[in-house]
Amino acid sequence: MALRDQLMNAVQEAMKAREQKRLGTLRLIQSAIKDKDIAARTEDSREGISDDDILGLFGKLIKSREDSVALYEQGGRPELAEAERAEIAIIREFMPRQLDETETKAAIAAIVAETGAASLKDMGKVMAALKERYTGTIDMGKAGALIKAQLSGK
Repeated sequence: MALRDQLMNAVQEAMKAREQKRLGTLRLIQSAIKDKDIAARTEDSREGISDDDILGLFGKLIKSREDSVALYEQGGRPELAEAERAEIAIIREFMPRQLDETETKAAIAAIVAETGAASLKDMGKVMAALKERYTGTIDMGKAGALIKAQLSGK
């Protein structure tokens, strides 16, 4: 089932169950997707963004909420941090299983070998291939550090 369909079903279930906080988060996700759809429109194509693009968007939504959690905790606002964590949990329901560090390192090693990357100059090629194949399953921020370590020989 496409991500959009899963999201629509989840919205309907949240409405029936009267889960207002969940419904609000789901509608926020739908709104973000709609914004991306509008931005992607051209005169020739009225297609929406792909599921891979949606997974990338989910990653960005999670990252912004994780940043907010850190700021709220520093500011002594645990109730707001908890609300952000709840939103993160809802967004993650629609994402595939995240690869752990060992699996991520193996994926990076395979792509480095495949692309023939030998130095930090090749990091862009490796990141592009990683995004193409593992969007939504790898934290690209952490992957960047792992790629840099591997290519610099550390």
